[in-house]
Amino acid sequence: MNREYHKWWSNRLERNMELLVFGHAGAKVLVFPSRYGRFYEYENLGMAKSLEQKIKQGYLQLYCIDSIDSESLYCRWAHPAGRIQRHITYEEYVLNEVLPFMQDKNPHECVISHGYSLGAFQATNIALRHPHLFKKLVAFSGRYDLTMKIENFNDLFDGFYNEDIYFHTPNHFLPNLDCHWRLGYLREMDIVLVIGNEDPFLQSNKQLSSILWKKEIGHQLLVWDDRAHSAHYWRSMSSLYI
Repeated sequence: MNREYHKWWSNRLERNMELLVFGHAGAKVLVFPSRYGRFYEYENLGMAKSLEQKIKQGYLQLYCIDSIDSESLYCRWAHPAGRIQRHITYEEYVLNEVLPFMQDKNPHECVISHGYSLGAFQATNIALRHPHLFKKLVAFSGRYDLTMKIENFNDLFDGFYNEDIYFHTPNHFLPNLDCHWRLGYLREMDIVLVIGNEDPFLQSNKQLSSILWKKEIGHQLLVWDDRAHSAHYWRSMSSLYI
């Protein structure tokens, strides 16, 4: 299985960013890691291995990118306005550096946004905000409203709220989305949300699903047994849904 390591200086983020590529052809999968996850997490968790046959056969090509969560959403020392602004800059890095890099390496028309846990939020947020860039969304164990406290998961913005947070909270901005152009692309997207029936984020997934149906956006909400919020489950989900 082809495996490539890449690293470059991002002027947007003002730091080096790293990523791994698995495969040589096929649909391109943009992979966001979990909270604080690194670009090698997908490999270390055995998730790339679970897709090995599809990758070797040229059906899929993975692009596993780094997170900057400790500088953005989980940067506790920074003001919440600064946290969301750093997150926005990270999105700009993905849109303007990673996606063009992917296109240069592989012209396949299908781009899949994929993530698990906090990476599911990242994958879902960017796909719903920029649906013309993605053909499919596959999100495992995600939380789609970071302003809500759920169990031991706190409001990541400590009660602060502004327009930036609104437009980067899928369960907030999507109900008011009335752009026919974006809705058209969303209705063409293959959307798969997977969550455990004991996962604390189950209600967040149900809320997102309800919003999607109200917008006439077809999708699958698949509820697994147990909490299903670990690599053991994500490996099985990956082989089934990607």
